[in-house]
Amino acid sequence: MREEGGYSAGSMFLSFLLGGVVGAALALLLAPQSGRETRTRIKDFAEDMKEKVKDYAEDLKEKVISSVEKGKELYEEKKSAITKAVEAGKEAYEKEKERLAQE
Repeated sequence: MREEGGYSAGSMFLSFLLGGVVGAALALLLAPQSGRETRTRIKDFAEDMKEKVKDYAEDLKEKVISSVEKGKELYEEKKSAITKAVEAGKEAYEKEKERLAQE
């Protein structure tokens, strides 16, 4: 899932998220507030970010599990098709062998 610029959607999202975190942290630290207010805001912000990262990780986990399951299904389908093709080839070989033996 690579985009034109060579970066995947996940890495773009994480870059955007990291930029937002850094920007928000700087805004909190540079805003004219008391130390207690700043610490409270930083704590609240950290808790919010922790929850967002947890949600993102759960979504990512679900997508990975779904992709793995689809991959397994595709593998089984292709394996079955190849097995059928090999069996058909063996049967054709045996028929041709018998035909040539009769001549």
